[in-house]
Amino acid sequence: MRVLTLGLACAIFVAAAPSSEPTFYKDVLPILQKNCQSCHRPGEAGPISFMSYETTRPAAKAIKATVLTKQMPPWFADPSVGHFENDRSLPQAEINTLVAWVDAGAKAGNAKDAPKPVEFAEGWLIGKPDVVFEVTNPVQVPAQGVIDYQYVRIPTNFTEDKYVQFAEARPSDREHTHHIIAYIRDPRSPWMKDTPVGTAFVPSRDGQGRGGNGGGGFGDFLAGYAPGTIPELLKPGQAKLVPKGADIVFQLHYTADGKPGSDKSKVGLIFAKEPPKERVLTMAATTAKFEIPAGDPNYRVDSEMTLYADSTLTMMLPHMHLRGKDFEFTVKYPDGREEKLLEVPHYSFSWQLSYYLDKPLFLPKGTTIKCTAHYDNSANNKYNPDPTKAIRFGEQSWDEMMFGFFEVAVAPNMDPMQLMRPPQEKRATGAAPLQ
Repeated sequence: MRVLTLGLACAIFVAAAPSSEPTFYKDVLPILQKNCQSCHRPGEAGPISFMSYETTRPAAKAIKATVLTKQMPPWFADPSVGHFENDRSLPQAEINTLVAWVDAGAKAGNAKDAPKPVEFAEGWLIGKPDVVFEVTNPVQVPAQGVIDYQYVRIPTNFTEDKYVQFAEARPSDREHTHHIIAYIRDPRSPWMKDTPVGTAFVPSRDGQGRGGNGGGGFGDFLAGYAPGTIPELLKPGQAKLVPKGADIVFQLHYTADGKPGSDKSKVGLIFAKEPPKERVLTMAATTAKFEIPAGDPNYRVDSEMTLYADSTLTMMLPHMHLRGKDFEFTVKYPDGREEKLLEVPHYSFSWQLSYYLDKPLFLPKGTTIKCTAHYDNSANNKYNPDPTKAIRFGEQSWDEMMFGFFEVAVAPNMDPMQLMRPPQEKRATGAAPLQ
């Protein structure tokens, strides 16, 4: 599979029917190893360790409740629209296996039935990186107040082009980190060219800042971290290009919670073992031109992006904030025909999920990716920070966003300009930032 599987309670993917009294070592532990332990172990995102019977047993009732209500594993795609390689939805037979274990008393069983422990690369979900880039000076997070996005530029010092198959971004302070985005700054780009190296800064809103050649708008997406994300593992033959002499630009978003913090985020890379057949680009159909009226329970926002060269769609990722309600992706082909690709009827800001097509979709030149989102700015939305305010686009979680991220595979030597801009337009290019 292309991505690792994550679940706060447990993601169970076993085809076998449950025995009358399943046991931990024989029936449950193999499931946890395959689907849960990558995150449910010390130092990782899962709040409970599933590495042993002693640490798993206290969570038995919670595991049963979350799988029966299908809160876990998290998966929000409408099953009637599209088919996805990383579908986490749990078949009923597998739910029955887990529930039977709990109902029978969540017994340990015979330890001799336990499979061999899985060896994990400490501190990484992708495995041991070939190279790690870390923020040089810790970012100090204040206990209170609104924290502007922080940026840190780290030179790679690569003397040749590098193709990356696996990339993972990680904070050292999970408590305060809302998200990390690691961008690739091409050495020929003016974006962030003269900014500090190794030290966090807040760019101005013009010139090198977010309103001009900044904010990630002209850097290709390398890796990201946010609630519910899991690292992307590209298929053999696919890779992202980090040109020689490129920089890694970290975009860091922190949220104050009454306690001070300190963070040294990092990104680990594993290089492709052979020259890639496809270069993967992350793009977005997005808009900032909206205002959600106060109290509106179902406000609609649309965005679209036309692709000006042949490409192959591989992944989609909806992104909104706390008022996000639902999201859909539709493709419009050059002949006018439209096809719905993804429907997320119940969006969750807590789970930033990517949806990988089980069969990548060829997009001929002139195809448009169309996105439609709805927002609930009413008092009925329990996550709504303030239903009395009209809401516009903004960086903070109490503002809103509308990004329909997607990935396309193209020829390794294709200039992204060919895909993103009409032939007559000549300007700096790149992918839109995940905020």
